[in-house]
Amino acid sequence: MLRLLLFTLIELRMPTANPDQENELFAEVDPSGRFGRYEELLGRGAEKMVYRAFDIAEGREVAWNQIKLSRFHGDSFIINKIYSEIKLLKNLKNDNIIVMYHFWKDCEKNILNFITEACASGNLREYRKKHRHVSIKALKKWSRQILKGLDYLHTHDPCVIHRDLNCSNIFINGNVGKVKIGDLGLATIVGKNHAAHTLLGTPEYMAPELYEEDYTELVDIYSFAMCLIEMATIEIPYSECDGIAKLYKMVTAGTKPQALNRVSDPELKAFILRCIGQPRARPPAAELLKDPFLSDVVSYDEN
Repeated sequence: MLRLLLFTLIELRMPTANPDQENELFAEVDPSGRFGRYEELLGRGAEKMVYRAFDIAEGREVAWNQIKLSRFHGDSFIINKIYSEIKLLKNLKNDNIIVMYHFWKDCEKNILNFITEACASGNLREYRKKHRHVSIKALKKWSRQILKGLDYLHTHDPCVIHRDLNCSNIFINGNVGKVKIGDLGLATIVGKNHAAHTLLGTPEYMAPELYEEDYTELVDIYSFAMCLIEMATIEIPYSECDGIAKLYKMVTAGTKPQALNRVSDPELKAFILRCIGQPRARPPAAELLKDPFLSDVVSYDEN
């Protein structure tokens, strides 16, 4: 009798079978039922929120990105431009560019959702802070991969300019040293003359001509150089500036960030200076990949 009572109590405590039990772990599921979003926030920016998510079909973790379209106050031109660029980005296929798997609009909440690849070790800024002893050889390997991603974007038809390249949106799988460019939400597509005219980006990484709103894909090379400074020193360039006005004045005057003085390797410093030269003298990614500074190493995907 006692055994029967104990069995009954245990049976009452057992959870009731629920075919949707897996979905209850998610804060949200996409319309197709393939992707589930968790509450955990991976990143937050001016334009979007990024959450940890799961691809049920493939059994892998992904990133769930959300852009609130209400931020654009119903501006149909901007919203249509976002859609056209997201559609193009979905078709980009390169080992050093974060993959986009799917996108859709939540009409009720007026939110554009898109699912991208997730990198296990997070972004390069946090990874570099965590691992403070990194060799020049490792920096070269990361640089080759970033440049290969930029070369793919810049030689794509049509040309794609990232416009917001910095260490917080370059991602890494640290166990294999694989680096990928992500956060293409501010990327722009340009025509044959490769000229663009919109002011967007992270101020500390923006090339001088970006402030003038007349620029080409070579603004990404300047931003890459600022990333190299941060990768070498673990310091955000122009952190000595106490406001946007001072930063703007220094950048447009051609004043180099103080962090550059803390780059101890002379060859690395010379390579950085080559990347932040005047726009017409600034080499494209394909040319930088042939630079002697990078010639003695191969990146992850060249092994």
